[in-house]
Amino acid sequence: MHSLRYFISMVGLFSKSGLLPWLADVVTPLWRLSYEEQLKPVINGYRNKSTFSVNRGPDGNPKTVGYYLGTWRDGNIVCVQSNHLKNIPEKHSQVAQYYEVFLRQSPLEPCLVFHEGGYWRELIVRTNSQGHTMAIITFHPQKLSQEELHVQKEAVKEFFIRGPGAACDLTSLYFQESTMTRCSHQQSPYQLLFGEPYIFEELLSLKIRISPDAFFQINTAGAEMLYRTVGELTGVNSDTILLDICCGTGVIGLSLAQHTSQVLGIELVEQAVEDARWTAAFNGITNSEFHTGRAEKILPGLLKSKEDRQSIVAVVNPARAGLHYKVIQAIRNCRAIRTLVFVSCKLHGESTRNVIELCCPPDPAKKLLGEPFVLQQAVPVDLFPHTPHCELVLLFTR
Repeated sequence: MHSLRYFISMVGLFSKSGLLPWLADVVTPLWRLSYEEQLKPVINGYRNKSTFSVNRGPDGNPKTVGYYLGTWRDGNIVCVQSNHLKNIPEKHSQVAQYYEVFLRQSPLEPCLVFHEGGYWRELIVRTNSQGHTMAIITFHPQKLSQEELHVQKEAVKEFFIRGPGAACDLTSLYFQESTMTRCSHQQSPYQLLFGEPYIFEELLSLKIRISPDAFFQINTAGAEMLYRTVGELTGVNSDTILLDICCGTGVIGLSLAQHTSQVLGIELVEQAVEDARWTAAFNGITNSEFHTGRAEKILPGLLKSKEDRQSIVAVVNPARAGLHYKVIQAIRNCRAIRTLVFVSCKLHGESTRNVIELCCPPDPAKKLLGEPFVLQQAVPVDLFPHTPHCELVLLFTR
């Protein structure tokens, strides 16, 4: 290798403008790192999405941006800046600090409790591996007129484009008017104040589009390991339909599309489905189909249309609340599903009920008529260093 490198350097190709660094970046992207660094897992600053609250800080200032300490029950909640947190990237903390600067110069008060008034609310920061940064500011409009809202949007836009916040070098800034704790894009559209409407990520040889509202695993490097694990456990082949339930931006299904006859995805968030369709088209994937809506409403009819054709492998990646009981019924009662991969970030609670209903004997009272599944393998994947949480991948067969 050393003689080859020497030879190429002699012909002028090993310069910064030469071909070898470019080729090495494509084929062996870690070549610039020492071997020890290549082996070291990323455990610090790994979050690609952070949500910052606005509330009273240790000094009593209600325009403090950070994370909560204490409990609402005990009435000792305090908002603390995130600089000391090992899982938060410096870029996220920087944007939060400048948002705090903006709030403290704004004449409008923050919205701490909905019925007590106030306007400025939480901040979401999303980043990708290329260093692009999307910020989303949530704002309670109260009774402001459209003209007054426009003034506030222009103020925050000016702050991050030409004011002190320009140091954050945002790729995009979104603004959402929300009168609820959480609002989807359909309930209250994300308004792009400036910049690119999406950020993109490279994962499993796919270029993935990510909208402000779309779910994407918060640890990109860990997600790649998670999805590879899921792919290995599915055992899909060219005769298999892959059913991806709660698919988010569709990465699991799309990463396995070349190994299966068809990918069927179901996702509640419309923006995420649009991202999945874009990702499929951009990457030349033609055997995928994505459906928007609640899985419990879409899945039964979708399975009925596919059941008699060929074997189905199902992957479910639900939110912490687990799967709706009608989804479990549909999976249990579909004879074509012989393999199920269940990805859970919170196995206790509703997910435990899901597992019991997947594996219990047939129960006509619960409309669980199909043959029970058997848990074959459980693989933990640490997506959340410095916390007690992990993703657990469960393989069921029958």
